[in-house]
Formats: sequence, C-alpha cells, structure tokens
Amino acid sequence: MTTATDELAPRVTPIEGLRQTLTLAWRTVVQVRHNPWELSDFSIQPIMFVLLFTYVFGGAILGDTQSYLAFMLPGILVMNMLFVTLYVSQGLNTDLTKGVFDRLRSLPIARWAPLAGRIAADQVKQLWSILLVLGVGAVLGFRIENGVTGLLGAVVLLPAFALAFSWVAVLVGVTAKDPERVQVFGFTALFPVTFVSNIFVPSNTMPGWLQPLVDVNPVSILADACRGLMLGGEVAQPVLGSLAWALGIVLVFAPLSVWAFKRRV
Repeated sequence: MTTATDELAPRVTPIEGLRQTLTLAWRTVVQVRHNPWELSDFSIQPIMFVLLFTYVFGGAILGDTQSYLAFMLPGILVMNMLFVTLYVSQGLNTDLTKGVFDRLRSLPIARWAPLAGRIAADQVKQLWSILLVLGVGAVLGFRIENGVTGLLGAVVLLPAFALAFSWVAVLVGVTAKDPERVQVFGFTALFPVTFVSNIFVPSNTMPGWLQPLVDVNPVSILADACRGLMLGGEVAQPVLGSLAWALGIVLVFAPLSVWAFKRRV
C-alpha cells in the first residue's frame, strides 16, 4: 500500500526535472513582459556604450572610429555578458526573499529545477544581448572577417563562459540579504574587473606594473578570444585560456553556491 506521503511527494525522474526546468525558465523569460525595464537595462546600456566609446573616444585611442569599433565591440560583448549574468543574482534573490522558493518546495518538482531554470533563462537573455550588440555594430560598420565559423565560435564561447560565471551570480544572489546588495556587488566587483582589462584600450598603453594584471584578467582573455574568432589573429591560446577560467570558476563556485543554496532554502 502507498502512503499519503508517497502520493504527495512522488519521485521526480530526470526527464520530468528537465521539463520542470524548462517551464520555470520560460516563467523567468515571460516576466520581462511585466518588467520591461529589465529588458531595457541589458538592451539600452550596451548600445549606449558602443555609441559613446566609438564616437567620443575612438578617434583619440586608435586614430579613427572604425578601427576602434573593430577593437572595442568584442570587448563590449564580454562586458555585457557579465552584467547580464547579474540578473540571475537579482531574480534568484527576489524569489528567495519573497518566498517564491518556499512555495515551489511544496510542489512535487525537482529541488534543482528552480535554480536550473533561472540559469537557463539567463542564456536566452545572453543570446538576445549578443545579437543586439552585433546588430548595432553592423549598422555602424563592424564586419566579421572570419565568416560564419568565427561568428558561431564567439556566439558559443560567450554563453559557455556566462554559464560558468552564473555560479558566481548564484552565490551572490543566495548570500545577499536583498536585491539592493546584489546591485552593490555589480558596481564594486564587476566594474573594476571589466575596466582593468583590454576591453576599451590595448594593454600595452597602460603602465608597466598594470599590464601583467590586465593580461591574466579572464575578461581580457575572453575579449581576445572573441577578437580572434571574429576578426582574425590568435585563437587557440585565448580560447583555451577562457575555457580554463570557466572550468576553474565552476570548480570553485559551483560547490559553494550549492552549499549556500541548500542552507538558504
């Protein structure tokens, strides 16, 4: 005979858990309709950066705007990828503080489905932001020299790194007391990491003591990988370096995030 407890908490198969993950991911994506400011945040900001840096600083840094656009736009893709990942932190923290996860725990779903759904929805936003920046760049004159293969390589590499970096976002979202603390993390941690890199200027124009730090910065390595894939140049070393950084981030932050998540919920 089956007990009432067994009927209320059936065993969830991996296929069912995957279906629940996709449902919760769709829930997160659809929420953008009710919060259009979120869409504007990761849509308008990169467009503003592309326009302002190209036409305000481009001539001063590389001599002409088109050369600077080719150098800077792959870096903008990397920077935007990091900041879009912050929405994993904000959404996760909002669901935790408002009791959404408590309600989900009462349902017969996989415990990992809400977290996996949040991360999966982030990949949709990442793809949208990548295509948006590339579209704006194409209008301004940015051209991909390595054809479709290079474009697909960059489009695959960026979400792959974003997927790894999502574990950092999960840890921040779980440990922060409220969404405002997540915003503080974005300004105090991500801005220095992105600006102390070669996104906007070549590292050889910086002071000698700063260049080694810029060269080992994963943001710089990923930006170089995107430049190599889309525009030509060295590809193997920066791509392997980016994947190595992504693997290291997963190995360090995934266990910490899961541990913190279990303690929180």
